[in-house]
Amino acid sequence: MAKSTSLEISSTSTFITSSFDRDDDAPKRAGTLWTSIAHIITAVIGSGVLSLAWSTSQLGWIVGPLSLLCFAFVTYVSASLLSDCYRSPNPVTGVRNSSYMDAVSTILGRKQLWFCGFLQYLSLYGAAVAYVITTSISIRSKGNRAMNH
Repeated sequence: MAKSTSLEISSTSTFITSSFDRDDDAPKRAGTLWTSIAHIITAVIGSGVLSLAWSTSQLGWIVGPLSLLCFAFVTYVSASLLSDCYRSPNPVTGVRNSSYMDAVSTILGRKQLWFCGFLQYLSLYGAAVAYVITTSISIRSKGNRAMNH
């Protein structure tokens, strides 16, 4: 007679019923394959992609694809560095850094954390100003076209 074994997980386990990860007491992540695909698509199809064809055509057939390859390499190196900083100082037993600022604090220290935070917020402010200027120029040009027709 065949021995039957159950694959059910006991509900008395504290790890299964807990809403926190076991290694750093952070809230459990509940992402699925579909949410990760959605995040990747939103990151890849951003506002920069909308102007990619125009900027590549302005650079030409040689420099355009070459610049795309250079930016792809920079993106690859940045992603590799960020993935290495996910757990530090040891990739297996190190503390999980849940944000970019946690990684900077763990690796570089408190003083560099303030400097990096300042640069991060300065970049965010610059991008917001650029979007406001671009939006106002676009709205003004649409208004001018509507008045002429």
